[in-house]
Amino acid sequence: MRYIFSTMLVIAGLLLAFTQKEPFTVSGTVMDDQGIPLVNASIIIKGTTKSTVTDAQGMFSIEVPGPKSILVIQYVGYESQEIRLNAGKKLQIKLKVSSEDLQEVVVTGNSAKRKKDITGSVTTINPNYYQKQQPYQSELQGKAAGVNINGQPGNSNTIRIRGNSTLSNKREEAKIYGSHSPSNIQTDKDFEREGYDFISENKFLKVSDNPLSTFSIDVDAASYSNVRRFINEGTLPPAGAVRIEEMINYFTYNYPQPINDDPFSVQTEIAECPWNKDHRLVLVGLQGKKIPVENLPPSNLVFLIDVSGSMQDPNKLPLVKASMQMLVDQLREEDHVAIVVYAGAAGLVLPSTTGSDKIKIKQAIQSLEAGGSTAGGAGIKLAYATAKQHFNNEGNNRVILCTDGDFNVGASSDDAMERLIEEERKSGVFLTVLGYGIGNYQDAKMQKLADKGNGNHAYIDQINEAKKVLVNEFGGTLFTIAKDVKLQIEFNPANVQGYRLIGYENRLLAKEDFNNDKKDAGDMGSGHTVTALYEVIPAGVKTDLLDKVDPLKYSPIKSTVKSSVGKELMNIKLRFKKPDGDKSRLLEHPVTDAQKNWRDASENFRFAAAVAGYGMLLRNSAFKGNLNYLTIQQMAKTALGTDKEGYRKEFLKLVASTAKLNKTDVEEDVSIR
Repeated sequence: MRYIFSTMLVIAGLLLAFTQKEPFTVSGTVMDDQGIPLVNASIIIKGTTKSTVTDAQGMFSIEVPGPKSILVIQYVGYESQEIRLNAGKKLQIKLKVSSEDLQEVVVTGNSAKRKKDITGSVTTINPNYYQKQQPYQSELQGKAAGVNINGQPGNSNTIRIRGNSTLSNKREEAKIYGSHSPSNIQTDKDFEREGYDFISENKFLKVSDNPLSTFSIDVDAASYSNVRRFINEGTLPPAGAVRIEEMINYFTYNYPQPINDDPFSVQTEIAECPWNKDHRLVLVGLQGKKIPVENLPPSNLVFLIDVSGSMQDPNKLPLVKASMQMLVDQLREEDHVAIVVYAGAAGLVLPSTTGSDKIKIKQAIQSLEAGGSTAGGAGIKLAYATAKQHFNNEGNNRVILCTDGDFNVGASSDDAMERLIEEERKSGVFLTVLGYGIGNYQDAKMQKLADKGNGNHAYIDQINEAKKVLVNEFGGTLFTIAKDVKLQIEFNPANVQGYRLIGYENRLLAKEDFNNDKKDAGDMGSGHTVTALYEVIPAGVKTDLLDKVDPLKYSPIKSTVKSSVGKELMNIKLRFKKPDGDKSRLLEHPVTDAQKNWRDASENFRFAAAVAGYGMLLRNSAFKGNLNYLTIQQMAKTALGTDKEGYRKEFLKLVASTAKLNKTDVEEDVSIR
């Protein structure tokens, strides 16, 4: 009997031990002592490096090894808290404001004073750092942001609220931003000062006159998130905001990884054009080599943050701060970050700091407040100087600019900014441009900065977009695997009479630029996919889409196509350089048409075509054929693939919302059946 009892105890102990080691998921919400959700609070499993952060509602979810795990909850400006999980799997966590004051930079018209130092170094800030004093800032805003703020008297307590905000929302925002009377609230027309370049849509070209099509790749995806912002605000975007290539490249595609030392693979596919059955649609896809984060080279980063008065809105500097803290959580010990800010002038807030000191970096970010004019040129110069000072010959050197692009002091014109960036890029420091805000967003300027700075451009309209760009696509956004990537397509006049490149209007190159290694072009990051679509008119098809040119008197066009390439539709040439190289390498890829119909095309092909068609409808393209929003929705719905992050399904909802704005019927239920 005693033996049986002992055996049962042993078995019970083993079962208990096994149960304790079984992993499970814990979820919960992190708030301050007023019940306000804390965005981007850190949740760390004690004794491990595993962590997560809270979302825009202060919620989180994390898998833990067992019920004896301890969670450490941290947020800048608040006391850390340890949670033992025997309290349950669904947690409601309230953090108390820390009794220790954070460093606060107080700038007046003629002096700059620094309170308690959180960076370990004293930074000199230009006495004219802010040319305008900040509006009154309430204690509530300080608590919500995790910073102890003493209000600074200003010339005006007026705040700007978007024109479509409700009165109750305006009053609440007035409380948060310290404007104590509803009469002080002014409303502005949304989007009235936003800047976009005019886009002249690519037309069909005759192969006999223009056998070569040359362009630079574009990995930017800013246009899609910006268009989404317009649609979600209940407004159709201006045509200049719709760059079809960026909308296509917002999504990832299931292209094969390169199998040799090439930085990317090349994928092509041809099928029936869904909006013109007599035409063929050609997809050219590039897949960048995906490098595991642990194998990425060390980073020397400089966060260049616009803290001018135009950045006060909740979707500007507060969103910038949340975005940058998400990025900080991705950094490793070997990575380093410095922080430069600019308003009326530029200043160094945080010297280069190891990525392991996350609390110190986050404190510096969280202490930033907005006010003053915008000396973007001075900020760029200081950021590049800081990056060059800590240049890592074996690593990734990059400036990350966060701004609405509304520069108005010093070098601010497009030409002046382009010249400045072109000069600075010679140092080997790359540039990432993150755009924020509405109403005065300078999209055209942001595009030029990214293009001239060997960089990329994203528009952050919400915290989930920041997660996509800075967490999910961390390697692609920050680590270049090939630069100055150009494509040149030669069409076979025996099989093609005309073609049109869909999008890439601001990436077109002269045919001579393809072999010119001094000509700048787009860069590709780790894991990036790039997709381009051509609409092709086969030889023999009747068409009125090709402009006629009188025959040449002295140089009659003769076909020189050899029989060995007679079945080829086109030949693709690619040139690229290594990130630190000056000499390009050439790849070639001939393409033949297997005569696929639309139904037999891949999900990659069909979804990319759906996004391209959506862009053509938004631009009211002359070449949209028989497209409508219902057709676009049906095309995309059958090509969702695995859609792990839900981006493709979100596209379906965006199409439905756009159709409503156009008063067009579509399927209301876009769920996957």
